[in-house]
Amino acid sequence: MDAAVTQSGSTQEKADLGLFRLTWPIFFEILLFMLMGSADTLMISGVSDEAVSAVGVVNQYIFICILVVAVISNGAAIVVAQYLGARRAQEAARIGALAITLNFLLGITVSAGLLLFGNTILAHMNLRGQVLAYAQTYMGIAGGFLFLQALINAFSSLIRTYGFTRQSMYVSLGMNVFHIFVNYLLIFGHLGLPAMGVAGAAISTAISRTAALLVFIWMLYRVMEVRMVPRDYVTFSKEYIRKILKVGVPSAVEQLTYQSCQTVFVYYVTYLGATALASRQYAISISQYVFLFSLAIGTGTAIIVGRLVGANRTEDAYHRVLVSLKWAVALTVLVDVVAILLRKPLIGLFTTDGDILQLTSQLILLSLILEPGRSFNLVLVNALRATGDARFTVYMGFISMVCVSLTLGYVLVFKLNLGLAGVWLAVSADEWTRGLTFWYRWKSRAWEKQSLVASAEEPAAVAVGG
Repeated sequence: MDAAVTQSGSTQEKADLGLFRLTWPIFFEILLFMLMGSADTLMISGVSDEAVSAVGVVNQYIFICILVVAVISNGAAIVVAQYLGARRAQEAARIGALAITLNFLLGITVSAGLLLFGNTILAHMNLRGQVLAYAQTYMGIAGGFLFLQALINAFSSLIRTYGFTRQSMYVSLGMNVFHIFVNYLLIFGHLGLPAMGVAGAAISTAISRTAALLVFIWMLYRVMEVRMVPRDYVTFSKEYIRKILKVGVPSAVEQLTYQSCQTVFVYYVTYLGATALASRQYAISISQYVFLFSLAIGTGTAIIVGRLVGANRTEDAYHRVLVSLKWAVALTVLVDVVAILLRKPLIGLFTTDGDILQLTSQLILLSLILEPGRSFNLVLVNALRATGDARFTVYMGFISMVCVSLTLGYVLVFKLNLGLAGVWLAVSADEWTRGLTFWYRWKSRAWEKQSLVASAEEPAAVAVGG
């Protein structure tokens, strides 16, 4: 009995160390990407609040498109993780190569769509004057080069799936430093370059993504157990595509539904005026750092869960997720309280407008309701996807986001006249509804029947890269 307890404790300790080793680089990588977005917002705020509003609206669409192209990379990451857990590295390499090809084709298609229809989309967003002009400029450049992000998603997700999260973080660090430097040159016009404002921010993003992509390509070949060969890129296996899409499509649909609802909320906010639009963007820029811990822990946990499920170690996967959830909620609440206490200085980094300061401060206070629910959601939805149980998250997401959140938001904003606070309360209701439902789903262990691959050998220790 004592020996069994000791062995169990040792297993749990190794799992905790594995999660920490995977998660801290993911945390800093996501943090760096968020800093790049905040740097854009901060630098663009030097142009005008109208420029910030315009870029915020366009980025809502850009992010939706990124979710569309993430269909392949998200699905492939989970399938590859399960194949690696099952010790089938050669097939994992083939799936990775196929995912890269499919992501490139999808990315080119989406970029072309934004170039052709971007202005038409923006014309229906109730934007006016200079805000519309800035939005059209940013959409034309950032949208046209979106295929670069599609490829970055494919390469970086595969690198993380192989366990090399620290290396991926280093690339993100270099990308962000380079991006901020090019921003400085192109937005404000330094070293003899013209001051390009919003256009400069979009061009800077494209340049930094190109540099990062080249490094990611080189790095993936350095970390793979079995390397991809040229024929793998053009071998379209129906079995592999089916498995990728089985997870990738539901995952993307669920996220796409969320971002589509957020776009509807942006539409609501346009009726509240320019102050509300700018306040929403600044509040999002701050709140993303609050849920950063949950996002990083959820991503790292998903990598481990995928490996454990592939190795047929479902009991370890079950307990791993529950421990991760406790850490995510605790850290999120702690950071949220700090953000609330420092809300005025933080908002002051972006604007000096008194009305915007007051409204944004109110939204940060409401995050104490929103963020713990989001923690449940981020950890558990990633865990369920990693097991292959992605369809359930789609069905529940549609019910909660479309039927609950949008309807409640409309009532709170336009019928009860709660304004922007009504949007935050509606989003909070959605996050808590989904988070608690996913918690019950995980506890039911229905996900154990959703594995995508049979293990080639007996269950073994799950190894991750360094």
